[in-house]
Amino acid sequence: MLDALTPSADDLEMLARLLAALVAGALIGYERSYHGRPAGFRTHAIVCTASSLLMLVTVYESHWVRATADLVRLDPTRMAQGIMTGIGFLGAGVIVKEGLSVRGLTTAASIWITAAIGILAGVGFYFPLVVSVVLTIVMLSVFRWIEALMPTQAYYHFEVRFARGSDITEAALRTLLEGHGFSIAHFSYRYDAQDRVRRHGMVLRTSDRTSAARLSQRLEASDAVVEYRITPFGD
Repeated sequence: MLDALTPSADDLEMLARLLAALVAGALIGYERSYHGRPAGFRTHAIVCTASSLLMLVTVYESHWVRATADLVRLDPTRMAQGIMTGIGFLGAGVIVKEGLSVRGLTTAASIWITAAIGILAGVGFYFPLVVSVVLTIVMLSVFRWIEALMPTQAYYHFEVRFARGSDITEAALRTLLEGHGFSIAHFSYRYDAQDRVRRHGMVLRTSDRTSAARLSQRLEASDAVVEYRITPFGD
């Protein structure tokens, strides 16, 4: 009876792999939770542990197909393929489209790589597991800082409505936007016959991320502007 309850070397190895997956997923998930993402600490820990658990099913096949061990041959890579395919549905659930912006792409990618790390834990590749966790945390945290320092262009969807009788022309509007460091694309025109007001919509691009705030202050100070909206693109 005591022998049946005593864990074997394989049992201890399985426990080590599951714990390694749990810790790896928790570390990555903490970074996501710290930045307020919906899929965070618990989600990543569960995904990584589940991936490891499923891989143990195939890696230790001899523990559950004893009678036909010589006749049955399982391919562990097929289980890995199934895990990575199925995890795509969970990743898609954290991608949210808010107006013209798409958010959650980085979190979805982190869930995907967490599943891959769980597979490494399941097959016992501890060294690449540790390296993968370190690289993933570097990409999610350090790269965030590097990305903030990189010269990039910000895109905004801009809509504005002018008061009735306003003498602001298209040329004046373009001059105002360009004076704040924006380049303009997809300029659109709309006239509201009921209110007799002009509406314009366009896509703005700038290398200075403070331009939107300065433009907002300028528009609020103008009596000719009835309504405006500046919506950023991106994750």
